[in-house]
Amino acid sequence: MDDRLFRTAMSKFATGVTVITTELAGEVHGMTANAFMSVSLDPKLILISIGNQAKMKGHIDQTGVFAVNVLSHEQEHLSKQFAGQIKDDRAATFSTFAGLPVISDALASVACDVYDTTVQGDHTLYIGKVRDIIVTDGDPLMFYSGKYGMISYGESVPRS
Repeated sequence: MDDRLFRTAMSKFATGVTVITTELAGEVHGMTANAFMSVSLDPKLILISIGNQAKMKGHIDQTGVFAVNVLSHEQEHLSKQFAGQIKDDRAATFSTFAGLPVISDALASVACDVYDTTVQGDHTLYIGKVRDIIVTDGDPLMFYSGKYGMISYGESVPRS
C-alpha cells in the first residue's frame, strides 16, 4: 500500500487537537499534535507521539518535561499556528502551571515529566508521568479527514 492510502485511512479516526508545549532557555516552544492518549491510571501516565525530525523532539529531550493542551473549538487558529500552517497575529497566551507553560483557556492542560520513551519508525513515543491537570468546560476542537470541526458539549444526537 502507498503512503497516501495509509494517511487517508488514519484520517478517518476523529480526534481532538492538542498543542504540546515546553520551555527551553526561557523560550516557550509548541507544536500541534493529535497523537495523544491516556495510558495508565496508577501511575497516571499519558502518551504523545512526535516525529523524529520535529524540533519539538529535541526540546523535550533536553527539558525532560512537556504539557499537553487540549484545544477548544475557539482555538483553531492556535492549532494552525503551531502546525506552521499560518502566521497568526493573535499570539498564544501562556500561563505557568505546575512549572510548565500552558495555553490559557485550553479545555485541559496536562503537565508531565518524561517517564519513558521509545522510538518506533519515524516517531518517538513519549510516556509522560502526570504532574498535575487543569480542566475547564467548553466545546472541543475536532479533526477528521484533514478538516477541523466541532461538537457541542452536552449536546445529544438522536439515535435511529
